[in-house]
Amino acid sequence: MFDFKKITQETDLYNLHTHTQYCDGHATMEEFVVEAIAQGFTHLGFTPHSPISVESPCNMGRDQVQEYFDEVERLRRAYGDRIQLYTAMEIDYVSVGDGPASDYFLNLPLDYRIGSVHFIPAINDPGMMVDIDGKFQAFKQRMSKYFDGDIEYVVKTFFAQMMSMVDEGGFDIVGHMDKIGYNASEYQEGIDEEPWFDKLVIDLFENIMDHHLTIEVNTKAWLQRNRFYPNLKYFGMLKRFNAPIVVNSDAHYPTLLNNGRLEALKLLSVL
Repeated sequence: MFDFKKITQETDLYNLHTHTQYCDGHATMEEFVVEAIAQGFTHLGFTPHSPISVESPCNMGRDQVQEYFDEVERLRRAYGDRIQLYTAMEIDYVSVGDGPASDYFLNLPLDYRIGSVHFIPAINDPGMMVDIDGKFQAFKQRMSKYFDGDIEYVVKTFFAQMMSMVDEGGFDIVGHMDKIGYNASEYQEGIDEEPWFDKLVIDLFENIMDHHLTIEVNTKAWLQRNRFYPNLKYFGMLKRFNAPIVVNSDAHYPTLLNNGRLEALKLLSVL
């Protein structure tokens, strides 16, 4: 089993959620490695968006997987004396049997796996999976086109997908566990402050703890949106239950490798 605790105890300069040329990142893996070393990082994990069963311009194809593995090995030979590099994936959970627990992903030689939800079924067409991640303007258009403007359906379905993913297993880190909260709150202000929303988060948290998984504190949106995933208001819950966590920037640009990470680490340390 991958030893996240050892890394987080040794250093604050790690990032285990990084997107590069093999998905929707904006730089090559080597450019990320060079920047990580320049910033003093000692551990860097690559996590391309996994091959997926639905159409998505953000996910790598299965025909790219071996090339990705080969590139990690090349970079280890070139830079391994200065930084520890890991081969991983952010694996999309789509439906029962179509996610991290599938035989395909379980048989890949990965150091660790992040499980995430980016797609949920359209409200009147369960067979159509719709991306509810990304920029708000696209989300707003999809709310009208695929969800009849029913934001409660979107939120509840997102958390139902997350619960199913946790129950099925096959991964190590829960990625951005309440990310729907940002787009949902932009669509309907205050929805993420309602008691039923909090209950969905708490129920998911308890399920994650029951399955002994690591929770990602995702800092990608801190500078732009003043938001962590999970939301800052849930940090106390992380500390109270002594939840195993990793603090990741979900970086798509090399210069943003440490974006929001030190702020999150500081806030977590004083709780």
